[in-house]
Amino acid sequence: MFKLYIKHSKGYRAQALLTPFFVAIEALIEAMLPLFMADVIDRAGGNEASSIVSSVMNKIVTYFEGVFPNVHNVYVYVYGVIMLLLAIISLFSGVISGILATNASSGFAKNVRKDLYYHIQEYSFENIDKYSTSSLITRLTTDITNCQQSFQMTTRISFRAPLIFIFSLVMAFLANSELAWIFVVASPILVILLAIIITRANPYFKKMFKKYDALNLVVQENITGIRTVKAYTTEPKEDKKFAKASDEVAMNSKAAEKIIALNSPVIQFIIYACVMVVSYLGTMMIVRDHYGEGSTLYLFITYAIQILSALMMVSMVFMMLVMAKASTDRIVEALNEVPTIQNPANPIYEVKDGSVEFRNVDFSYVNDDEKLALKNISFKIESGMTVGVFGGTGSGKSTVMSLIPRLYDPTRGEVLVGGINVKEYDLKTLRDQVSMVLQKNVLFTGSIKDNLRWGNKDATDEELIRVCKLAQADEFVSKFPDAYDTHIEQGGNNVSGGQKQRLCIARALLKKPKILILDDSTSAVDTKTDALIRKAFREEIPETTKFIISQRITSIEDSDIIIFMNNGDIENIGTHQQLLKENDIYNKIYQAQTKGGR
Repeated sequence: MFKLYIKHSKGYRAQALLTPFFVAIEALIEAMLPLFMADVIDRAGGNEASSIVSSVMNKIVTYFEGVFPNVHNVYVYVYGVIMLLLAIISLFSGVISGILATNASSGFAKNVRKDLYYHIQEYSFENIDKYSTSSLITRLTTDITNCQQSFQMTTRISFRAPLIFIFSLVMAFLANSELAWIFVVASPILVILLAIIITRANPYFKKMFKKYDALNLVVQENITGIRTVKAYTTEPKEDKKFAKASDEVAMNSKAAEKIIALNSPVIQFIIYACVMVVSYLGTMMIVRDHYGEGSTLYLFITYAIQILSALMMVSMVFMMLVMAKASTDRIVEALNEVPTIQNPANPIYEVKDGSVEFRNVDFSYVNDDEKLALKNISFKIESGMTVGVFGGTGSGKSTVMSLIPRLYDPTRGEVLVGGINVKEYDLKTLRDQVSMVLQKNVLFTGSIKDNLRWGNKDATDEELIRVCKLAQADEFVSKFPDAYDTHIEQGGNNVSGGQKQRLCIARALLKKPKILILDDSTSAVDTKTDALIRKAFREEIPETTKFIISQRITSIEDSDIIIFMNNGDIENIGTHQQLLKENDIYNKIYQAQTKGGR
């Protein structure tokens, strides 16, 4: 945990280190003030003040009595002014330490959030598959907030409490070592009890954060799929899912809080027990004139409260650290996750052409030879060809294509682009030349121009219009009141599915890739628009290798070659006419899809 604090407090370490300095001033003054008050009590009772500050104060009081000979009880004013000044210094020290601790903890949280977010950007699809989206969101929000609060308490209260404890204990021993041993005996008992409470509560906090992940997953799915929920009127079902997830969070939280709730009464019991013992023994000493100063009882009751209150603060810090420990483990786990796909030591920065070759490729999502998603895939595509990829749901079409830009690496075999193994390329170079429109079309909040320029941030307006014309998107974009400056809502919810697909295709084309992969990316457009898009591809980007994944044969029938996949295998490779003759399944699907339509 503390390694995380040290590593990610860069830029705020000076503030974090200065905080304990001002905390020490505050704690020292807080421990000294009772001594001044004890002197006042002794002087008021006619006794000789005998604390460690008495000799200094005697000289100061004597001086002011000479300056103001007609003023009665000068010592009251002198002590009052000095105690007021000390209290003001203590106050400002506390305020400054609080400001420094807040700034340092906020900066620490910013650094961790930034580092974790950037690290997640480096994850491969395999890494992303390991964590749910809701879990990563929880780590970036709730977990980091817990660590921020813990960091603040660590830099301030975790120093303040021990210093008050030490200063007060020293002062108590200087005043009367016999009574001070009460605190020495009480402190270990309290520490043991707190350790038991913390040990019992920790497992519940760990479970609670896992339940937070599940709760966030339910919320995320429901909010993003709210239209589907309303279309199927399944709100009651979703309400039950949310209630169940929320109840599980509450149940684990209650279980932890029930244990932590013991913290306060245990400490209060020990504090009041010590006060009672000190009061009894102190009174007996005064009555027997064993230690006759009336200030003794006041000092020890005050220090008893300070010492045991300091232990209470320590217990609060420990409680926060228990919660933060669970959060820290989750953050460190995500930060230490090593991306499974990384740049080679000496990467290649140029893709010669758009040729693609698979050599005996096997692939498993779970690295299990018994659960292969692809089996012995081999084919070779020349640069500039149009390739149709056809097959049923789960046949491996998308999986094959995801290996080309190294979204995943094959379990066995080789994938070559431009005659070179994809593992030898610089990742950015490869992915800039392999443009992929995924099945789930995603548009981001912003204007249409902003979304298109994801493909090329420096693209001119003319280039934007050109690619939109190729993707058959210009016809509807130009009809919007704000045209290309039209604002896209979150997730692209203010455009239709077909419009979203065409904008995503235009965005991919803007990269001017050597390889273009359309993963079922025209399923929401009509057949006429689909045909126009394919025609534009043939005429405008003939040198780009085009892979068109589709379950609609009419979308791929004019391809140079068609790869027919089934259950992770390549069942046939050939032209549309060849597959009609050689593959009965393909023929039957074609007849079924075109029956009465041609």
